[in-house]
Amino acid sequence: MAFILKLGTPKLGAALLLASTAAPALADAPALADTPVLPDAAAQDRAATILPIAAALEPRLNTVSREVWSLSEIGFKEVKSSARLQQELKAAGFRITPGAGGMPTAFIAEAGSGGPVIALLAEYDALPGLAQAAVPHESPIAGQVAGQACGHNLLGAASVTAAIAIKGWLEKNKVPGTIRLYGTPAEEGGFSKVYLVRDGYFKDVDLTLTWHPGDRNGATPGRSLAMISGKFRFQGVASHAAAAPERGRSALDGVEVMNVAANFLREHVPSDARIQYVITNGGGQPNIVPANAESFYFVRHHDAAVVKDIWGRIRKAAEGAALATGTSVQVELISGAYDTLPNITLNRIVHHALTRVGGYAYTPADAAFAKQIIATYPDRGIAESDPSAIEPLGPERKGSASSDVGDVSWVTPTASLSTATFVRGTSPHSWQAAATSGTPIGEKGALVAAKTMALTAAELFLTPDAITAAKAEFEQRRGPDFKYVSLAGDRKPALDYTDR
Repeated sequence: MAFILKLGTPKLGAALLLASTAAPALADAPALADTPVLPDAAAQDRAATILPIAAALEPRLNTVSREVWSLSEIGFKEVKSSARLQQELKAAGFRITPGAGGMPTAFIAEAGSGGPVIALLAEYDALPGLAQAAVPHESPIAGQVAGQACGHNLLGAASVTAAIAIKGWLEKNKVPGTIRLYGTPAEEGGFSKVYLVRDGYFKDVDLTLTWHPGDRNGATPGRSLAMISGKFRFQGVASHAAAAPERGRSALDGVEVMNVAANFLREHVPSDARIQYVITNGGGQPNIVPANAESFYFVRHHDAAVVKDIWGRIRKAAEGAALATGTSVQVELISGAYDTLPNITLNRIVHHALTRVGGYAYTPADAAFAKQIIATYPDRGIAESDPSAIEPLGPERKGSASSDVGDVSWVTPTASLSTATFVRGTSPHSWQAAATSGTPIGEKGALVAAKTMALTAAELFLTPDAITAAKAEFEQRRGPDFKYVSLAGDRKPALDYTDR
């Protein structure tokens, strides 16, 4: 069901601005984060027995990631991709809950019993318009509507691999605890994790581990951009554009006037805010005054309160455009996501595990592929890739993208890492990323991620003090008065958000 309100109604301010509790500014990291809480030598040795289990799963990881890469289904339409991941988990003995949160392609897979409960996140949606063959030159795949230009085929397969390895390790070592994998569709705008968080699916999780494809190996904590997205639908009056233009009221004019106002707004918002839009319906043909037109907007910033303020001003721009053009406008709130709440305690443990796992080396074929990819960049100054290197753990970074992992991080301590699944210098959401996600380069980076998450989880299961410390930092950073209120309001998941 769409969440739609006519602009200008008395409900608009409360409903569209969501009356949400803004995420507070981050408090200083607690003193405990200055002293890493890491497993002792005995626990490290015992945890390391998980690495051969994960390594033995490499052929399955490669098969699954390649199949999901070939499917490349878009957000909330990942029927075959979701089923394939569930099939792998079910065969490994996981308990599967399909259709979680009213989303047909979401699922939860669980193994073990009791606490602690450690969660992993899996994504598998592709990006429209970026179907690309696994070759180092631009080569769109005819007839395919989407491609894995953010590497979510690798993300889902590696998280599933890590979950299966952890299950096997728990059972073999008779370690108490629960490993739970969340299959989360539509990260590229539909934000399924937001609804799972809002509806309480993470309420008993002790901590969450996740990863994302990248062009290097690292586990430095960072903050993503909070975001609100929505579609603005203008309605006018159709008429013959030449014979009777005076009788028409152009919905497209409404869209374009709104876009002009939004573009002038850019000068008067924080310089690190982002306002992005596309016209998803511009009318039929030029000799008909368009009766219907639509634009799709994203607003982003590191502070959720700033996002909500800008979103309100964008709404005013739409209202003014409708008034100026004699049209009316409705807005459908698609979704919204918080920024990411870092957890230094957890990220230090992830970095420790990543360092123990190490990177990987290119084969001659990998190196040749990487060299050809780098040659396609506008800037020829990119250094050659070194996927064996592990970046040092640095200070918190401000990221430049949005993710529904942000909402998870405000309800459970969360840490992430990236691994070198792309060639150095590759931009996500590019044909170069889509191509590499279907190659051994992507798969080797994914295995590094799977091993790292598996080892991290094993060390945490054996080190209760680390979980306690991560939770203490989490509570201090959130602050005592924080109350999670979804930026998506009470709308149902926008299962049709990719429809045109």
